Amino acid sequence: MPRKPVDITETELAILEILWAHGAATIREITGGLYTRGTTGEYATVQKLLERLEAKGCVKRDRSSFAHTFTARIGREKLIGDALESIARTLCNGSMTPLLIHLAEAGRLSPDDYKTLRRLIDEAPPPKRKRSDP
Repeated sequence: MPRKPVDITETELAILEILWAHGAATIREITGGLYTRGTTGEYATVQKLLERLEAKGCVKRDRSSFAHTFTARIGREKLIGDALESIARTLCNGSMTPLLIHLAEAGRLSPDDYKTLRRLIDEAPPPKRKRSDP
């Protein structure tokens, strides 16, 4: 059975964005990246969100110093891929084709996106044949 993608809130995603951009960071550094004032309440909120992300397996905590540091355990590409595969399973009977067609027809792809997609299609290995195929 396919695994369910990690459910990430907008604020959790904002924390991951900071970690993806800066690598390891303390709670105070992450709080400063999210909020302008960095109040005690905001610090506590970030701490709780990091605990949730850690429980989801999205961040790793380094406890080796007094100020714990956090790093992302999941990459942006993995998070996107899991979410798209979930959407494809749910809405498109597992096929990515309707998603790609929609993006192409909706004009949401830049010329560079089209070039990249074309290159990936051209370089992709042929699909594996099933045993029942002649």
